[in-house]
Amino acid sequence: QVQLVESGGGLVQAGGSLRLSCAASPRTFSSTTRAWFRQAPGKEREFVAAIDWSGGSTAYADSVKGRFTISRSNAKNTLSLQMNSLKPEDTAVYYCASSPVPFGPAVEAPNEYLYWGQGTQVTVSA
Repeated sequence: QVQLVESGGGLVQAGGSLRLSCAASPRTFSSTTRAWFRQAPGKEREFVAAIDWSGGSTAYADSVKGRFTISRSNAKNTLSLQMNSLKPEDTAVYYCASSPVPFGPAVEAPNEYLYWGQGTQVTVSA
């Protein structure tokens, strides 16, 4: 049974930083593409960032470019999201996701992802 578990969410003031992590189990589980999505109350789940197996290719939503950085450790089977210069509009539940599909034009589509974590709350106060 594949499980993805997010951690690192919390409450932060605008302009602050948080680092989210996502641990995958079992350790033998591997995925080609991994990503972060988020969902604010009353809104649809939206793409945040994605990364390929090697870490050499990444994609970001326009709203987070220059502020968020996605990274992964295949040795530890973890995914991270460094979030800087946070804004109140970044408030949402953040989900990590994994896909067996190679990194490509569809990385922003939620239905490309097979496994999802339970989410971690990020709240940014003004």
